[in-house]
Amino acid sequence: MVLSVKLKKASLVGAFFVSVAWAGLAQAFCPLQADLPQLAVKQVVDGDTLRLVDGRSVRLIGLNAPELGRQGRSDEPFAVQAQRRLQALVAANDGRVGLRPGREGKDRYGRTLAHLYDRQGRNLEAQLLAEGLGFMVAVAPNVALVSCQQAAERQARQQRLGLWRKEQVQAAGQLRSGGFALLGGRVSQVQRNRGGLWLELDGGRVLRVAPALLEQFDVHALQRLEGARVEARGWVIDRQSRGGLKSAQARWMLPLTHPAMLEVLP
Repeated sequence: MVLSVKLKKASLVGAFFVSVAWAGLAQAFCPLQADLPQLAVKQVVDGDTLRLVDGRSVRLIGLNAPELGRQGRSDEPFAVQAQRRLQALVAANDGRVGLRPGREGKDRYGRTLAHLYDRQGRNLEAQLLAEGLGFMVAVAPNVALVSCQQAAERQARQQRLGLWRKEQVQAAGQLRSGGFALLGGRVSQVQRNRGGLWLELDGGRVLRVAPALLEQFDVHALQRLEGARVEARGWVIDRQSRGGLKSAQARWMLPLTHPAMLEVLP
């Protein structure tokens, strides 16, 4: 076993049986990916990141797990459970994973962006999402499994598993910090300019589709959203902290990286 966080024999047995119990669930959501080389894992860093023996850090595509507490901060709810579950899935696969790299191979931190699979070809992100241990995220161009990962999260949400035991949607007007968020609100204004397409929500928060991403969206449908209730997810930016914020501009902005990050509610 090459995992730096050693699991006791009993834990490995438990991981095996839990993995078997969830195998059909994960398989039902995302297509099997067979015959991938199985690479040795050195450490599971958290619920969506691990480090390989060959030195690469790998960030799972399509999954944003709760953050572990660092630099004096507390763990987010279900952060430890997500990390331990990924550890168990890796341990049940003899400390190895299969990698399917994304179209964009690395993130800004130099981490390898990839989908992970066990030796049976089951997608690990879908398994974690199906258990409510993270949020589905879609960042172009790495969106090959968006539909099946959405389905996995949807089932966990409907069954109130994991982090979905509590309400995760934050009213847009209550937003007071940056970082990942799931926002709900009503669109009060839609505007398109050289900076892209902007959806202003009640409470003065704004969603933005960058010009380079507009071709992925149904722009005409977005322009008709005034008055509609929406749910958006992504990484919120505090524009004031960057300087140059004008008086008429919203301080808190959530960039939309793919149509799957925005849902129009009934």
